[in-house]
Amino acid sequence: MNVEIISIGDELLYGKTINTNAAWIGEQLSMIGFEIEKVSTISDKKDAIEQTVTAAMQSHTVVLITGGLGPTNDDITKHVLCAMFNTQLEFYEPAYVTIQEFLRARNGEMNENNRSQAMLPKDAYLVRNDCGTAWGMWFTTDSSIVISMPGVPFEMKQMMSTYIIPKLRETFVLPAIVHRHILCTGIAEAKLAHVIAHWEAQLPNFIHLAYLPSPGVVKLRMTSIGVEVEQAKQLIAQHEAALLPLISEFVYGYDEQTLEEIIGELLLSKQATVSTAESCTGGTIAKTIVQVPGSSKYYTGSIIAYSNDIKIKQLQISPELLQTHGAVSKQVVEAMAVNCKKICNTNYAIATSGIAGPTGGTTEKPVGTVWIAIACPSKIISQHFLFGEHRERTILRTTIAALNMLQKNIE
Repeated sequence: MNVEIISIGDELLYGKTINTNAAWIGEQLSMIGFEIEKVSTISDKKDAIEQTVTAAMQSHTVVLITGGLGPTNDDITKHVLCAMFNTQLEFYEPAYVTIQEFLRARNGEMNENNRSQAMLPKDAYLVRNDCGTAWGMWFTTDSSIVISMPGVPFEMKQMMSTYIIPKLRETFVLPAIVHRHILCTGIAEAKLAHVIAHWEAQLPNFIHLAYLPSPGVVKLRMTSIGVEVEQAKQLIAQHEAALLPLISEFVYGYDEQTLEEIIGELLLSKQATVSTAESCTGGTIAKTIVQVPGSSKYYTGSIIAYSNDIKIKQLQISPELLQTHGAVSKQVVEAMAVNCKKICNTNYAIATSGIAGPTGGTTEKPVGTVWIAIACPSKIISQHFLFGEHRERTILRTTIAALNMLQKNIE
């Protein structure tokens, strides 16, 4: 079953909005056995929508569309599709009720534009929107299915997960497919590929390996297609067992786990707590940790000590230590971690200090230089990194490295 994803919106073409929808949809559908052949991004003009959808239907079993279902005049997707499928809009009471409830819960008022969103195609299967006001539409022809969803990412994701994917599973006989993700950090994609090259060459034809890199992380995905599920799981487990000794020092988790979730589970199991003292990361580590529900049980707080003055006043760092070694140093970052642990009365503390750039570097300490320290109950560990000249990437990679250091040293 081949798929084309069509993203509608001038804002996507002009670069004002990043098209994350297509990537997410592609990942979700490929995980259950669909083949994503094409992704198109088009303007919200009638001719562009008609031409692109018509061409997609001629060569693809499933066409997924996002965007153009809002309440304003430039949201014309619904009208264009109605004309293409020779159907009419009619008032749909269940949609009207859910829109009213959605707005009432947010102290919003129903207006004519909102009411127009309850006007939906008579001959389409209508897909409920539990997170917004724009319902989805599912059109079926003899040769293809066309599905239109809102362009707001969290609305689209909820609709896909709750309604679209289950209905696709009911509609098509999908191949047996098994995925296993191994999450690595602290090693570059090219080096990882070199380390496991011999192992990879021994994989059978029905197990496919993919490298999925992102800043600071490389995800290895093993996929089996067409083999009975339980047999595929056993075979993947056998090959995984042979792989892990080669890369165990870089593996931090599996499948949908995140570092912050793993850390939370470890700290809870030890009845331990952690705090953070952040300089170059500016609170990013704290933000990452508290994304996990229930993190208040093990995370106490953060001291964001960006300037030397705050390091001295809030973290009680010696001015002489800063003068002698500089803020970005082993000595200072270790003192930050130790003092944060004491001030916040936690079992562990993370500290970061670095030069995120693009300016501020020197020959001895170039842009991208970072020191990370972890104060543990019985030891203090620190490590030097050089993350390059991209500021946002350095902050993200520092966050991942710091969390990884913590999870490896929880006693």
